[in-house]
Order: sequence, then structure tokens, then C-alpha cells
Amino acid sequence: MSEESSTFNDGLIHVLVIDDDRKLCGLIRDYLEPLGYAVDMVHTGPEGAVRAVEMPWHALILDLMLPGCDGYEVLKRVRAKSAVPILMLTARGDEADRIVGLEIGADDYLPKTFSTRELLARLRAVTRRATLTQATVAVEIPVKELVVGTVRLNLDARVATLEDQPLVLTPVEFDILAALMKSRGRIRSREALIESLRDREYGVFDRSIDVHIAALRKKLGDDAHEPRFIRTVRSAGYMFIHELA
Repeated sequence: MSEESSTFNDGLIHVLVIDDDRKLCGLIRDYLEPLGYAVDMVHTGPEGAVRAVEMPWHALILDLMLPGCDGYEVLKRVRAKSAVPILMLTARGDEADRIVGLEIGADDYLPKTFSTRELLARLRAVTRRATLTQATVAVEIPVKELVVGTVRLNLDARVATLEDQPLVLTPVEFDILAALMKSRGRIRSREALIESLRDREYGVFDRSIDVHIAALRKKLGDDAHEPRFIRTVRSAGYMFIHELA
């Protein structure tokens, strides 16, 4: 993009690709742009970490292996300032790499052997929440909130606070926390939590819900062994237990 401002007003879905593989970046751009996306590209970790928080991107596509600093470090820096949806790419394909990315705050991941159709499906899934949030704000639907103890969720603005301090959550984390708070005092199975994320495709044995729960606990300052907020119920699921405000 030649001219940029602090907002995007062109009706396109703006995606930043952070990857040192320039050929792959070009292929992603050429595939997505005819479908209504505007794709920008940067090729180093430090540059990506800066660009990611300069503009209100609809999503980031972030490679794990980057010069300057790796994708994990970029992810940490971005998550300290932004809840932008992030789709991670990994050439390694190891489960451990995927779990670490999800723990730090990625919303989804793809191995670098992905097909363009799979990329589009995953990208649409992680951007849909952001698109719906913008539409909600635009029509000024009355604010709806969930308040349980010291945790407050504004469901329309998708803003979370803990003890009146901002709580930076990824879109998936926000929706999981909302589902648990709506059912406070009752067990929500992993399957029920997955169902609450209707625009995210999970496999039957996908355990990333557990990873997102662990990330939520960390952000809430919770302890899995002596929980104040989220209790694990063995072989059943999770329960939000914080007292009502």
C-alpha cells in the first residue's frame, strides 16, 4: 500500500504476512488479493513486530522461522499490545511447536505444506470474529456485559478487564472465557467449548482447547491446582467458579 493511515476504509480485509520466504509471500498475495484481501509483507522478525501493531490489521500470517528474532518472539511482542487474529506457519510440523504457539497466543496454525484452499479457510475463520465485531460497533448495538466477580467482558466491544485492568485476550480466548462465564458454576465439556467456537474447525482429538485454557489461566493469574477462576473437572471439562460481583 502506497498511502496508509491509522485506519482502513477501503472495504478490504487487510492481512500482514511476516515471512522471509519472499516467493511464498508473493504466492499468498497473488491468491488472496482477487478474493478481497489487501496483503502487505515484511521479511524479518523485528520489522514484523513493529508493523503488526502500527495498523489495525484484520489478521497476521506469521512464520515461525524468521531472521532477527523468531516467530515466537514476534508473537509475544504483538500479544503485549494487540489481540489481532494470528495464523502461524511452521515448516517443522512438530506438535510441540504448535502447542507453544497456541500457548503464547496464536489463534491457529498451518504447516508450510498447506494448500491455498486450507489457508483461505483458516484465514476466514480467524478473521470472522474481528469482522463481526466491527459490524457490531458500526450499528451501535447496546452494550452487553458479562460480570463475574472481578472479571468483566463487554461482549459487543469484545473488551475484557480483570479488577478494572485491561485483559489482553486473543479472539479464541475471549470466546472460551465468555462461554465459561455464561455457564458459571456448571461444567462445560471440551466438546461444548469447541461448539461455542463455531467458525473454528477442530479435529476430534484436538487438544488445543486445553492450551487456550492454560493461556487464560496465566493471564488471569490463576493456579490450576488452587483455582480462583477456572477449575478442571477430570474427564468432564472445565468450570468457571469465581464468585458473582
